Amino acid sequence: MSASGSAADCFSADGMLSADEARRILIESAVPLTETERVPLVTALGRVLAADVTSPLDVPGHDNSAMDGYAIHAADTATGSAELSVAQRIPAGTVGTSLEPGTAARIFTGAPMPEGANAVVMQEEVVVEGERIRIGRRIAPGENVRPRANDVASGDVVLHAGECLRPQAVGLLASLGVAEVEVVRRLRVALLNTGDEIVEPGTPLGPGQIYNSNRYTLTACLQQAGCEVVDLGQVEDTLEATRAALREAAGRADLIITSGGVSVGEKDHIRAAVEAEGEISLWRVRTKPGKPLAFGRVGETPFIGLPGNPVSVFVTLCLFGLPYIRAAQGRRDPFPAPLLACLPHAVERPLKRREFVRVRLEHRAGALPLAQWFPRQGSDVLTSTVWADGLLEITEDSVLPEGAPLNYWSFEQLLS
Repeated sequence: MSASGSAADCFSADGMLSADEARRILIESAVPLTETERVPLVTALGRVLAADVTSPLDVPGHDNSAMDGYAIHAADTATGSAELSVAQRIPAGTVGTSLEPGTAARIFTGAPMPEGANAVVMQEEVVVEGERIRIGRRIAPGENVRPRANDVASGDVVLHAGECLRPQAVGLLASLGVAEVEVVRRLRVALLNTGDEIVEPGTPLGPGQIYNSNRYTLTACLQQAGCEVVDLGQVEDTLEATRAALREAAGRADLIITSGGVSVGEKDHIRAAVEAEGEISLWRVRTKPGKPLAFGRVGETPFIGLPGNPVSVFVTLCLFGLPYIRAAQGRRDPFPAPLLACLPHAVERPLKRREFVRVRLEHRAGALPLAQWFPRQGSDVLTSTVWADGLLEITEDSVLPEGAPLNYWSFEQLLS
């Protein structure tokens, strides 16, 4: 677990890491998985390619018609009009015969061009009279023809190692006749939840109890990220139980993620347990929400400790946990580039911590979108993450005017 530059070199005067440095340290500490597996294309969505994919063929494999119409010799219309006899009919999936000058072939979208033909006139542009057609303008060679290899040429690298397979990439592979792909095996992530006040949904709440939303938020995010979740459930709020759970997690997973227990309360045992079983190399980030973020190892297994408040869990996973996971998966894009959105009102006093505000974009003609804030930004207000479509970054130590362009990440970017 190494990174260029130590965490100690990156602390601010208040002893906290900046968001950018914390993310850099996590990404550079990730060791990409090397184990791979071949999976059927139908199950490959969301998996990470382990090797480049080279096309074994041309797509399309022949010149074909881009329209329903008539295949012709373009030279037959050189005078600006033509009357041609229809000599054959070529539906998609069939191959016609050589086309003689002065004749046309009825052809349908995707059907191979007959030998000799070099253009297609759309059916809407012809007058049909029995077995003859009349064309009223000059047709250019290549018009409405898709040439061979118009999309992909044999030998082209169409997808690169480290790409996460999106639906359109799966479709592209199918168009090449690829039935299986070599992908990185799933990252196994052990998930532990802490807090004696937490109960499972479906259980009646007792005095002072709350439902365990973090377990379900994290599981859903990790599954969407292509991970195999090893759910170790709820950990009793004692140091001994926490250490035992961490040892079990280290033996079963490539990464351990916990929620809660990394702050400074007397019931917050995660930090002490990790230090007893391994080490903490990063603790506390200068962000809001999400200051009590921890990173280290249990034995030799990497560990990420997230805060306990529901919004803090979600935001820190998006900003720090998932970038680490993508780097460990060998992804080419561990963290997305931001978009720009405008601040809806001035920030008149410098912030002590960088804030990631839950916002919804209001799109405007001819201008950057305006980022509308959810009215309650507390780290307990999980509804803010459902109402919003992304996060607006407000940097620390800055006074900003209304309308200032700021970095914005959509949840689609952060969770993809």
